[in-house]
Amino acid sequence: MNEKQPKNRRDPDKTIEVLFRISDAVSNTRNLDELYRAIHKSLDEILNVDNFYIAIHHEDRDSITFPYHVDEQDDNPDEIPGFSGTASLTGRVISERKPLIFFENDIVESARAMNLEPVGTVSKVWLGSPLIIQDRVIGAIVIQSYKSAKAYEKEDLELLNSISRHVALAIERKESEDKLAEQRQVLEKILESSPVGIALIQDRKFKWVNTQMVEMFGYDSKKDFENKSTKMIYPGEKEYEATGGVIYKSMTAEGSADYEAELARKDGTRFPVHIKLNCTDTEDPAAWTIATLTDLSRKKAAELEKYEKERLQGVLEMAGAVCHEINQPLQAIIGYSELLLMNTEEERAKDTESLATIQSQAARIGQITKKLSGITRYRTMDYSGTTRIVDIWGASPEAVDEQ
Repeated sequence: MNEKQPKNRRDPDKTIEVLFRISDAVSNTRNLDELYRAIHKSLDEILNVDNFYIAIHHEDRDSITFPYHVDEQDDNPDEIPGFSGTASLTGRVISERKPLIFFENDIVESARAMNLEPVGTVSKVWLGSPLIIQDRVIGAIVIQSYKSAKAYEKEDLELLNSISRHVALAIERKESEDKLAEQRQVLEKILESSPVGIALIQDRKFKWVNTQMVEMFGYDSKKDFENKSTKMIYPGEKEYEATGGVIYKSMTAEGSADYEAELARKDGTRFPVHIKLNCTDTEDPAAWTIATLTDLSRKKAAELEKYEKERLQGVLEMAGAVCHEINQPLQAIIGYSELLLMNTEEERAKDTESLATIQSQAARIGQITKKLSGITRYRTMDYSGTTRIVDIWGASPEAVDEQ
């Protein structure tokens, strides 16, 4: 590697090519670790980087870490806390905010002046340059040689310093990308755990949906929605166009829409849904829209059940009142009819048929009150014309069992 340096490290075109590779690596690497390796490989074209590391300064805790470290003598060092009070050369580069070069004697004397031991194996020559973003030092980039003090010259420090600016920018961009990717993952997990359907819509086409949307509409996967028209969740063209008009009017006026509609699953079954939409541009609401959809089937069923129970309760209360009012005269009728039937044969013969009819009808009234008191569900029947009445014969437990 040393044999090719005199030819390449003074070549401006080669340096520009290396800088381009470092910038390009930001987009072509998956994470910071891959970016560090790409930087190391690119620098190998113009400098001796057999012993090379990148240090990151953590201002909040006054320490230095070494996320990338390639060294022939030393292992990757631990985090250096309070580095300003140590003999760390990297710490000096960061503190002084400028590129520095040290030879073996300089390293030993610097540590001795602080009554400290040098950090790590003492090299023959050591070069470090700060990684600066605007006016903030985020770390340092270092190369060194354990074999010869002539491995590097002052011009190499200048070259390392010029490259360090691009390295710092590349690291910051990658860190931002990684943080953004992490935030997206967290956001997606939040959206995936949501009990409601969530969709990102552009020009009335689905661009992204969560798993709840897939399950709600009975599809197999998210791919069934990708780049498909939102028409797919409507019962028909008429409903799709009518709803679209309502949405557009509300979105252009308020930037949001909130309504209920009947939508259709994959198998064609319809169900009630509450829909809430928000857009980023009221002048062009179809550009990007976030939609949340809540299945109201259970809510509607619960409301209907509650309504039926309330109606049944009314019927039961009325039936109870009717039974109470009828039972007293009914008992009187039965009692008197039985007394009459106890008369002599001659007396009974005169009106036996009438008395039997009275007793029969009284018994029927008794059956009616028994049915009224046993009503367990609300059921109606046609009575006259458009009139409907409670069907007491079909609302009792016996009627249910017979069915």
